[in-house]
Amino acid sequence: MQRTNTLELLDSDAGSPRDIQASLQDLCRMNRWFGGVATTYSMVERVVAATGTKHLSLLEVAAGFGEAPRTTAKRLARRGVVLDFALLDRARSHLPTRSRAVVADALALPFRDAAFDLVSCNLFAHHLDPPQLVHFVRDALRVSRRAVLINDLIRHPLHLALVYAGFPLMRTYISRVDGLASVRRAYVPDEIRRILSCAFPSEKAPRLEISRHYLFRMAVILWKEPSPDRLVRPEQTAGDRPML
Repeated sequence: MQRTNTLELLDSDAGSPRDIQASLQDLCRMNRWFGGVATTYSMVERVVAATGTKHLSLLEVAAGFGEAPRTTAKRLARRGVVLDFALLDRARSHLPTRSRAVVADALALPFRDAAFDLVSCNLFAHHLDPPQLVHFVRDALRVSRRAVLINDLIRHPLHLALVYAGFPLMRTYISRVDGLASVRRAYVPDEIRRILSCAFPSEKAPRLEISRHYLFRMAVILWKEPSPDRLVRPEQTAGDRPML
C-alpha cells in the first residue's frame, strides 16, 4: 500500500464549527479506545523508567483537546509521578478552554532551547511530508531536554478496512473522510526510521527507538542525550511486541 498525501478536512477547517468540534471529540474517543492514549503513556512511562525522574514537563504539539497527555498525567499521578503538560495547536478553536495552551505553528515552535523535558505529538507526523517531518523533529529536539515522542498510525490495508468498519462510531463526515486520509498518509516504521536516520550527521544523531503498539499504532522516541545506564533495552519492552 503506497503512501498517498491527501489533505484532511481538519487541516483547512472545512466544515461548520459544530462539525469541527464533533470531529475533535471523535478523535478523543478513538485515542482512548484504540491505542492512542496507551501509546503516549507507554512512551512517557519509558522515559520515567529510564531516568528515574518523578517530575516531567511536556509540550504536546498539534494537541487538539489534549486527550493523550491529560489521561497520561492522571495515570502517572497514581504512581506519584507529576507530568506538567502544555498544549500547542494552530487554532484556538481546537484547544480546550481550561488548559495551559498556546496557539502557534508546530513547525516554528515559539519556545527557547530546552524549554520542556519532552516534546510530544499524537496523529501529527503523518500530516508532514519527509522534509517537514525532519524540520519538525529538529526543532522539537531543540525545545526538549530529554526526548521527542511521536505517536502515530501505521499504514496498512487492514487498518484502512478497520476505519471503514468504524464509520458508525464517528459523529461527523469530517471524521470519516479524515480517518481514511490519515491511514493513507501514514508512514510505516521502516519509512520513519529511514527518514530520521538520514536527517542528522552520524556523530550528532539522536538515539532512535521505534515500536509497534495496539491497533496499528507506532511509538517513536528520539533521545536528546545518551540514555542512562538503567535504561531497559528496547527489545525488552512490552511495546516492542508486534501488535495490530
